[in-house]
This record gives sequence, structure tokens and C-alpha cells, in this order.
Amino acid sequence: MTYAPPVQDIEHPVAASALDVGAHLRAVRTLYGLSQRELAKRAGVTNGLISLIEQNRVSPSVSSLKKVLEGIPMSLAEFFTLDLSASPQVFYQGDELTDLGDRSVSLKLVAARRPNRAMSVMHERYAVGADTGADMLKHAGEEGGVIVRGRIELTVGGETRALGPGDAYYFTSAIPHRFRNTGTEPCEIISASTPPTF
Repeated sequence: MTYAPPVQDIEHPVAASALDVGAHLRAVRTLYGLSQRELAKRAGVTNGLISLIEQNRVSPSVSSLKKVLEGIPMSLAEFFTLDLSASPQVFYQGDELTDLGDRSVSLKLVAARRPNRAMSVMHERYAVGADTGADMLKHAGEEGGVIVRGRIELTVGGETRALGPGDAYYFTSAIPHRFRNTGTEPCEIISASTPPTF
């Protein structure tokens, strides 16, 4: 086996720094769930170039690296400042959940700041009389949930059902839907939807 020294791109190579550009590109590509082939296709370069950069066999020029990163998409600044050493947060205290609702409907979102979330998981609370509105909700994806406490009247399309603790629902979110607390106590629901709309 012959040793091949790293090839330098003499046209404005990326300045040497403490950052291992090849390993960092591989980690970012993996984080975004892209194969070398897929990233190359998106960026309009050969997958051989991606492979050479990741193995540090070629030091890309700023313009070459910028072109590769456009396939993610990510700016040069984001690439060089993204800290991949920190693992994504796994556990959340109740007060760390981001509330997207209002006084009558609390929608506490889990992992609101997590990059590339594939779903929304929420702890929903509906005050007595709370209503998501006569203009029914409608969006892409699917959603489901389990009623933990209280009662909720759920309308999906032309069908309405009163649900209580332990009852559940699952439907295509493109169908117009509405949540109303018609009970005498607050209602709590644990729900999930995909793709994330919140």
C-alpha cells in the first residue's frame, strides 16, 4: 500500500485551524442524514470530492467548501461555529418546555430548539371553555394524542367525539379539526405530530 500525501487546493485553500475540516464535514453530513452521494448530488460536485475532503486528502478552497455546504444547506459561518461536541439534550424539566399557547390553551413543546426535529411532542392544557376556534385547524402531516385529565370535545372533519382520561385520537392533520374543553375542569393531553408544525 502506498502512502498518498494530502493534496492541497492551491487556489485559496481553507486556512489551517484547530478544526479538522474533513472530520467536521463528515459529522455535519451525518447529522443531517446525508450520504456522500446525496450531498454531492445536492451540491453539484462529485462524491469523490466529498470523500477526499472527509479523508483530509484534499484541502478545499473556500469557494469549493461553500459549494459543498450549499448542498446541506449551511453557511461557512455556521459550519465553522457549529459545536458538534455537545450532544443534543435528551431530558427536559417541565419549566424548560416552550409554551406556544395563550392563557386558555397551553401548548408546551418538548425540544423546541433541537435542530432537525422530525416531530412535535407537546403537553397540552385546555382551560374550562377553551376552544381552538370556529376556524378549524388544518396543516400537513399526522397527529395523535392521549387525554390524561379532564374531557375534550374533538371535531375531525364531520365527526365529533367527547374524550376523557385514557381515550386517544389519531388523524391526518389536513382534515379540518377543532379542540374544545366542554367539561368542568382543565383538560390535559400528551400529543405528537409529524412533520413538526410547531
